[in-house]
Amino acid sequence: METTQMNLLKRKWLTKWRQRIGYGVSDFACNLIWQVISLYLLYFYTDIMNLNAAAISLMFVVTRFVDGVTDLLVGYLIDHTNTRWGKSRPYFLFGAVPFALFAFLCFNVPDFSNSGKLVYAYVTYLGLSFAYTLVNVPMASILPSLTNDTEERTALSTSRKFFAFLGATIVSSSVLTLVAVFGKGNEQLGFKIVMGMFGVISCLLFFFTFSAVRELPVHGTKNPSFKRVFTSLKQNKPWMIFAVNILFMWTSFFIQSSALVYYFSVVIGSKTLSITVATIMSIVPMFANFFVPILAKLLGKRNLYLLSASIQILGLIVIMFAAKNITLILVGTFISAIGYGVKESIYFSMQADPVDFGVWKTGVNVSGSLSAINGFLGKVAQAISGGVAGALLAWGMYQPGEIRQSGKAIFAIQAMYLYVPMLLIICSIVTMMFYHLDNIYPQIKADLEMKKSLDVK
Repeated sequence: METTQMNLLKRKWLTKWRQRIGYGVSDFACNLIWQVISLYLLYFYTDIMNLNAAAISLMFVVTRFVDGVTDLLVGYLIDHTNTRWGKSRPYFLFGAVPFALFAFLCFNVPDFSNSGKLVYAYVTYLGLSFAYTLVNVPMASILPSLTNDTEERTALSTSRKFFAFLGATIVSSSVLTLVAVFGKGNEQLGFKIVMGMFGVISCLLFFFTFSAVRELPVHGTKNPSFKRVFTSLKQNKPWMIFAVNILFMWTSFFIQSSALVYYFSVVIGSKTLSITVATIMSIVPMFANFFVPILAKLLGKRNLYLLSASIQILGLIVIMFAAKNITLILVGTFISAIGYGVKESIYFSMQADPVDFGVWKTGVNVSGSLSAINGFLGKVAQAISGGVAGALLAWGMYQPGEIRQSGKAIFAIQAMYLYVPMLLIICSIVTMMFYHLDNIYPQIKADLEMKKSLDVK
């Protein structure tokens, strides 16, 4: 009897960890490809394929607008998907191959004329962006249906962010070396081979995610109409607060990221230091993630978010007063990286809870639409950050390529890297102070469990 019980506990433990790892590697699979796209696709198109930089920049802008529409479309499709595998899980199976294939095609440009190459770039990049949406939106929408336990959701989100940071770190530290090794002096060939390898690995990881995760039975109305989705979201106050916070949080992140090279090359006078800082901002959050489940259990999700955001601000303040003191800059970066890593991890865990609130409040499950709108707001934040960053550089009369910049230009870059992000993080903290879902979540969970048991009977 005791042996049987031990075996059951062991099996349960293995199943839980298989799901945690399976869910986590989905973001590794995404980052393995999308980080290459973010870091090197512009360089590949302009410097290797000799396409016009302005034309490619316009392509990126057009794609972001199309992305916003496809996010909402995929969210709506998820809410109306009902299969034996669940609502979100099938997208990992059927989206993996298109994602890997379009990633490879983006770096496999035929020997067309420049106009032909540009058309090819549009088709393949738009295809990749849609395929990315097919596998990325389900990563958020599936979390509420993997478990009803808020602590386990935090553990799953922690696993996801650990593997995301790991994937990003591997890409940033290895891709150019791999391109040189496989290309043997031919960068076009090198990128094609590397992207082919990464595509296969990414595809296999998504297949593993599909096999490792299991969706629980879904509460709430199936196939809700657009009107019911809209009404449900309108009544979901915790999500509305969370949605406002998305704009503050991600605009802060994107503005600071865009200013990294400017700040260290112009203000500090050491472009190479930006590489060290970027490495710290990738590796430290990866390990800070391990403390998130324990801290969330002790403090609650909202309080941990507020604390980690405050720590991030503290790190930026240290950098601000460090001037050109490299040691203090690195200390401030380390502090900021801890806050950022914990904040982002708990943010992804918190995304799932308003879904349960919506089901509890309205009886309608809109996990797909809610996750899609969250993704759409992230893209809006990216667009806002690009506009603000460009406006600040224009206001400061920044001169590209010049070593000496005016005091106004230096202030504009400081604003991009420090002042504006700090202001936005403060706005994020104030916004999340109105988020009280943690207090009533145990009651929501109990009510939904009771409803589930009654439905079974």
